[in-house]
Amino acid sequence: MANLQKSDALLVKDYMAGDESALAILIKRHESKIYGFIYSKVADREISNDIFQDTFIKVIKTLKTQSYNEEGKFLPWIMRIAHNLIIDFYRKSKKMPLFRETEDFSIFSIMSDDSLTVENQIIADQVEVDIRRLVEELPLDQKEVLMMRMYQDMSFKEISETTGVSINTALGRMRYAIMNLRKIIDKHQIVLTN
Repeated sequence: MANLQKSDALLVKDYMAGDESALAILIKRHESKIYGFIYSKVADREISNDIFQDTFIKVIKTLKTQSYNEEGKFLPWIMRIAHNLIIDFYRKSKKMPLFRETEDFSIFSIMSDDSLTVENQIIADQVEVDIRRLVEELPLDQKEVLMMRMYQDMSFKEISETTGVSINTALGRMRYAIMNLRKIIDKHQIVLTN
């Protein structure tokens, strides 16, 4: 139980010294954040699970070879590994992520007294789908920052640490993403209202 109170740095040190349980604690401590980050990029549970496992295989290999340099940045280091594996996945598959609807449309859902509310929800859902399609047209680095900021509510400091770029670069990418979205909306004369 004392291990649960230890910092990441001490747990890493313990694992590198042969304490296998230290890694289990580290994984448990950070799995939801890391998995959530991966899933936000690929939107597929099986692929997310594979990338999550590959991330920790890389972590284990690096720690076993004693080539990890602890500087109090364990989580950002893992996030960077996951980030790189996601990029590798898209490079290998030569495709960008697709947004897939997960619920079937039913005519019965709009045949009720509160159809106006349901209609508004359908419009809001369509606007969300349209926005996601527009985001897909952005360059990968801009899309990544926008998704982290808007959908994961990450601060620019967290985005900077996760992607391995400066805060100013992250801010710049966000600015360009917004400018490019406006250009795409104007070019296609898209109206986004609900």
